[in-house]
Amino acid sequence: MSERAHLAVVGAGPAGLAGALAAAARGVRVTLVDAAEQAGGQFYRQPARALGARRPEALHHQWRTWERLRDGIDRHLTAGRVTHLTGHHVWCVQREPDSFTVHALRGPAQEEGVTVRADAVLLATGGYERVLPFPGWTLPGVVTAGGAQAMLKGGLVLPGRTVVVAGTGPLLLPVATGLAAAGARVAALVESAGPGALLRRAPALAAEPGKLAEGAWYAGRLLRHGVRTLSRHTVVEAHGTDRLEAVTVAALARDGRTRPGSARRIPCDTLAVGHGMLPHTDLAETLGCTLTGTAVRVDEEQRTDVPGVWAAGESTGIGGAALALAEGHIAGRSIAARLYGAVPDPRSWAAAARARARQRAFFAALDPVYAPPAGWADRITDDTVVCRCEEVTAGQVRTAAGPLGAGDLRTVKLLTRAGMGWCQGRVCAPAVAGLTGCPLTPGRRPFARPVPLGVLAELPDA
Repeated sequence: MSERAHLAVVGAGPAGLAGALAAAARGVRVTLVDAAEQAGGQFYRQPARALGARRPEALHHQWRTWERLRDGIDRHLTAGRVTHLTGHHVWCVQREPDSFTVHALRGPAQEEGVTVRADAVLLATGGYERVLPFPGWTLPGVVTAGGAQAMLKGGLVLPGRTVVVAGTGPLLLPVATGLAAAGARVAALVESAGPGALLRRAPALAAEPGKLAEGAWYAGRLLRHGVRTLSRHTVVEAHGTDRLEAVTVAALARDGRTRPGSARRIPCDTLAVGHGMLPHTDLAETLGCTLTGTAVRVDEEQRTDVPGVWAAGESTGIGGAALALAEGHIAGRSIAARLYGAVPDPRSWAAAARARARQRAFFAALDPVYAPPAGWADRITDDTVVCRCEEVTAGQVRTAAGPLGAGDLRTVKLLTRAGMGWCQGRVCAPAVAGLTGCPLTPGRRPFARPVPLGVLAELPDA
């Protein structure tokens, strides 16, 4: 399949949908490419149609916003201004002299190659969860917080009957409330951040009263469902033989270390754990876009430093759905104006820019609050598996950085194989960085996901 499009949008989450809508509304033809079978991304993940969900809105906050996005895309699909390619996994975006080629895989086994050619690209690839290991984290029954949410939203299934939600970050609140509302017994919400850190940033946080009201709403739901919240606590170990049976949590002191004598054991069959998000930048790195830290660097119009490439949403910095919507809207308008001469509306542009600035300021104040607790790496025993793909332990990683002298993640990988597996270090890289003291630098790869050799062989020689 080969199709010429004015704009290719990679990712159909909030940023991608907002960008596609803004561009299509100004006369741009758009091809929306996404790995899922339905639009929405993780935030607006929809149940599989075959499940026949009667009240999918019960799984979501901000359902009306989703309806506006969905209905807008449907109108443009009907009018022929938007083409939505579902179940397409993009593995590379290639820059040509005067265009771009988006390479994707489709089909049940992802063995069929698809190319989409476009004049411009909007990368709305979202983010992925930061996973920090601890003794017992590889037991069946231990899942990521986002994974538990995906099971509930997409499959209408609970990950377990008795759940502990733990880690740090705003995602824990909707995960805990969603599981409790669906019938799980949430034995505890274990958050390593404390209320004092939030109070110290009250002036900056108060600038977004809607976000504070959302947090209060979640807190009320937790009280209603009788969920016990343990602030300034962390999971130190998961217990079980064939599967998870309990977790041990402990209180954190000011220096981030566990308080002696504070450990308590909580019986459960599921642990949903997460320590924030990281930007998904594989495609941007392949194109040569500059990164600031771990995020794609963009200007006021969401343009990267690669001509013809825009980026929006979590790939430019973690900031939630509202920020992603604002960035996507700005990117779509910029693409229409820059490439196709659409006349911008200054008032609407200014409103989106103000919303983006408020959201960025809010999350800049919030980000330090939800950093992983200091000293977390010291609690990982040497026999704890850090890289699950290659079964590399914390002891092997420490040896690589100590006696063997590795000073960067690539050298640690060459010495231990940590990061050489299927996930290519996306899961273990933050843990390896924390254990070794090496900076968490993105690893530039030609492919964003595994590609069958047959697909590569069918590409033109050029």
